[in-house]
Amino acid sequence: MHTILGTWDVRLKTPIGTLGAVYVFTDTGGVLSGTASTAAETVPLAALACDGPRVTWRQSVTRPLRLNLDFEVVVDGATLTGYSRAGRLPRTTVTGTRREDDASA
Repeated sequence: MHTILGTWDVRLKTPIGTLGAVYVFTDTGGVLSGTASTAAETVPLAALACDGPRVTWRQSVTRPLRLNLDFEVVVDGATLTGYSRAGRLPRTTVTGTRREDDASA
């Protein structure tokens, strides 16, 4: 079982302010997948990999800016911490908490 499975409330501290998103990670037949949702859009996650507590993925967003993001986080129980990076831009701090009512946890 992957440590990341479930629904997460995630905060990204960016140069334009803190952004919130809801991430959903699922395992269907041994294949890990996920989505990221904000009020503006829902996007699929790509290249999703789970190596113990370390989880990485890529995603593209169009709002507030068009960016391709690379994520690396570490899951510790019901929390995750790490960063995202968009090309040469500085790292963005990422934190999250798993929703308590999530049966996948």
